[in-house]
Amino acid sequence: MEIIHLSAECYPIAKVGGLGDVVGALPKYQNKLGHFAKVVMPAYNTKFMQENEFEEVYNSWGNLGERAFHVRIKKEVTNKLGFDLFIVHIDGLMDRDLVYGYPDDTERFLAYQIGVLDWINQWEHRPDVIHCHDHHTGLVPFMTANCEKYKSLNQIRTILTIHNAQYQGQFGWDKLHYLPAFDLWKAGLLGWKTAINPLASAIKCAWRVTTVSPSYLDEISHSANGLEGLLASERGKSAGILNGIDNEVWNAANDPMIDKCYTVRTVDNGKKANKEALCSVFNLDPTKPLFTFIGRLVGEKGADLLPDIFHNALAHSHGNINILVLGSGDPVVEARLSELNNWFQGNYNTYIGYNEKLSHQIYAGADFLLMPSRVEPCGLNQMYALRYGTVPIVRRIGGLRDTVVDIGDGGFGICHDQTSVWDVGHAIGRAYDLYQDKKRIKKIRKDMMQLDHSWDKAAQQYIDLYQM
Repeated sequence: MEIIHLSAECYPIAKVGGLGDVVGALPKYQNKLGHFAKVVMPAYNTKFMQENEFEEVYNSWGNLGERAFHVRIKKEVTNKLGFDLFIVHIDGLMDRDLVYGYPDDTERFLAYQIGVLDWINQWEHRPDVIHCHDHHTGLVPFMTANCEKYKSLNQIRTILTIHNAQYQGQFGWDKLHYLPAFDLWKAGLLGWKTAINPLASAIKCAWRVTTVSPSYLDEISHSANGLEGLLASERGKSAGILNGIDNEVWNAANDPMIDKCYTVRTVDNGKKANKEALCSVFNLDPTKPLFTFIGRLVGEKGADLLPDIFHNALAHSHGNINILVLGSGDPVVEARLSELNNWFQGNYNTYIGYNEKLSHQIYAGADFLLMPSRVEPCGLNQMYALRYGTVPIVRRIGGLRDTVVDIGDGGFGICHDQTSVWDVGHAIGRAYDLYQDKKRIKKIRKDMMQLDHSWDKAAQQYIDLYQM
């Protein structure tokens, strides 16, 4: 089976969040199952693009209404990622440093989708599946089914995976002319409420819809930024498939990004060495329990509460815990978190920004990972933490509910029900008590490292879905 994954992100080419990790791993595991999966994504000015060799496979012109754009598609020549990677150059639109955040993102991602379909349209054969990830690729199912120029593609199965339903890519009807010609009686398949909504359109038009965890599929039926009714009506073609993690990238036994590699048998000494290395860099005491937060500093992650949570925890612990933050996002949250450095030197530190190597080192060296999310469709950080013997402290929501069992229920994590300063503070107190019980935390670490959250199962579930 030939599978085309379309995505705005793919690790290690360009990654903003979990979407990049998923698209960087799932195709590789599908190929291991004997299929032919490839990724087609936009070209950005990233380090990967600059340091690797590509060969051109397509050079043509596309159209956004009356606006012509030059599109070149190139293939990475070494297959170093375990799948064929194609990147889509569009002069003046995609040749930028950032993935998102530009005023013309609508034009950028629509041109990308049109360029890809123009390319596939001139193939001598047809792929079996086009797998679309999030709203940036959400108009592909509509265009393959309804645009006159793509009528030869209308029997290709289209799959939509919703990684986060809060982001939908809406834009005004004044830009309808950007799309290739289609029967205007079908325009209702594009819209939701007062705008063209790529995510809503994909939910309507894709052959199947998936979410990145079973619990998230249930949650978005009553909380999906206005799409609740639509998702409920399309529930019959929807499925929740829990994301996996790439065990080849996230493996403490041979991770080149950490100070000392370790296994289940050597986890105590390994984590101790990595913690000492981490604390040396950030002026923290390695004899104290180390709590950490890794991720985007945005409301969805509960990050706006972190300054108060950390202030209370540090003040009430009388210097008996350490906290380290790695992340970026809301400037106000960044500033408030940085200010805590002045109050709690020696027990607290921050790294504002994104650093892949440091994230690996933190997973390896920290004792606890905080995820007080308001929204968490799947979450990968908790699975990385489990893989490295770091106890996750999570809110029971989305994929966190599906992957973390509380220690009070015979599990390996610490769970709370609300994103609030009090709930998270109470969870930190429970974690501190667990840390004092050396025998128990040692057993929990060994147990959690043996959990299997690899992509093997999920990759097969997607194949089964394609074949329905």
